[in-house]
Order: sequence, then C-alpha cells, then structure tokens
Amino acid sequence: MDTIIIGPHAPRLAVSVAGQGPLVLMVHGMGGDRTTWHAQIEALQPHFTAASVDLRGYGGSGDIEGPLDFHRDFGADLLTVLDHFNAPRAHLVGLSMGSRVVRSLALRHPERVASLVLANGSPGFDAMTAEDVERFIADRSAGFAGGRVPASFGMDQARAMCAPDAAPEALRIAADAMQRIRLANYLAVLDASTRQDRGDLLERIACPTLVISSDQDRVYPEYVTQQLVDRIPGAVHARIEHAGHLSNLEQPEAFNRAVLDFLL
Repeated sequence: MDTIIIGPHAPRLAVSVAGQGPLVLMVHGMGGDRTTWHAQIEALQPHFTAASVDLRGYGGSGDIEGPLDFHRDFGADLLTVLDHFNAPRAHLVGLSMGSRVVRSLALRHPERVASLVLANGSPGFDAMTAEDVERFIADRSAGFAGGRVPASFGMDQARAMCAPDAAPEALRIAADAMQRIRLANYLAVLDASTRQDRGDLLERIACPTLVISSDQDRVYPEYVTQQLVDRIPGAVHARIEHAGHLSNLEQPEAFNRAVLDFLL
C-alpha cells in the first residue's frame, strides 16, 4: 500500500492506494481518516485500484481554509482524486459522514459515479428544526475545554460508537483516528455538515447503490438507514451483524464480502 500526496494546489490531499483496475474510492466519517479503510484496501486491491482519501481538514491533507461548503468542497476533493487517477468514473464507498459526501457527489456529478456504497449513513438532517440543529452542534462541540482535544477523546468516542464487544484492534484504529482530529477543522465540519446537508433528493440517485447497516449501530440505527433503502431507486441492503457504527472496522470480513459481492 502506498501513500501519495496530491498537490501542489491547496488543499493538498493524502491518499492511500493499492492495486490496479477500476477505481474504488473510500471516504471516512467525521471522526475518521483514510487509515480506517486499510482492511478494505487490502481486500479490494486484487480487483480494483483501491484508495482512501483524507478529506481536507483530516489526516495528511491540508487544513480547511475559509468557510466550508459541505457539498462543494468535499465534492471537489473527491473529483481531484478521480482526476489524479484519470478515472472518468469511480465506485464510491462512504461510512457515516463519508456516505453523505459520496451520495452528494452522485447527485451533483452523476457522470463521475459508477456506484455507491453507503455504510452506516443517513439521509441528512431534514428532520431537524432550527433549534434541533443548534442543540446538536452545541452538544457535540462541548468538552473541548481550552480549545484542546482531551487525551481520552479518541477512545471515549470509539467505545461509544462501536458494539460493546468490539475487538481491541478495531477500537484502537478508531480511537487513534479520532484522537488525531485537528479541532478547528473538526468543528468546522460539524457545523457545515449539520447545517448544509439538507434537502438532497435521494430519489434522483441513478447509479447502483448498496446500503449497509449494522445491528448495533446507536448513531444511525437501522430505521434511519432504511430510509436510504426506501428512497434510492433500486438500492440493495446488506446488514452487518455484531457491529456498531463503524462496521468496516468492527466486522471487516463481513463488510468486505458485502462490498465485493456488490461490485463484482
């Protein structure tokens, strides 16, 4: 597996990649980064060019500069990666927030998206009132006294998201990624994604779509992911057993099998 930096124009983007063939690009959640997809890159690389990207503000990629436009800016990051690999179209895989990023691209640039895998995701924040939005952002911005990420933040978040019996290695990978967040970037993403991810017409998604849910996801329970299945034409559904919100880390073999069965 190689790490490449796409630049020199801002923001630089860090990408992990292995294999040859059609491009499969994987996109992390709000507290993740590209390292959370390494088990998927290994599984997919015999058949595909398998890559995971750090969105701007995460991991080895450049910081967010100025106000963040959730759809435009993160969509631009994905298009930059596709262009780097000379891929007219790509299979996109997203977890949690990453699933919202990739379905946004499928709606705004359908000609660039061959298929979607939406794992542990949601339709957006349409159901929230203005008061709900403010409360949601405030609740998730609390706990950063002095503008710092607490030393226990990563593991606390990992344990809250994963199933109670999650493997220690899954917890470690998730916790390490969450502990690496750059706070100003994280808070900017939290604010922009909550306020702006509203009104997407999922009924217009035209590419093949796999929706993945988990039996123990407390962040987006299955009744939330079922809305994606119901609203996206022709969407198929795979359920990962014994997993919480981070299904690709908690049950990588089952996750990889579902994705490969869908793509091959």
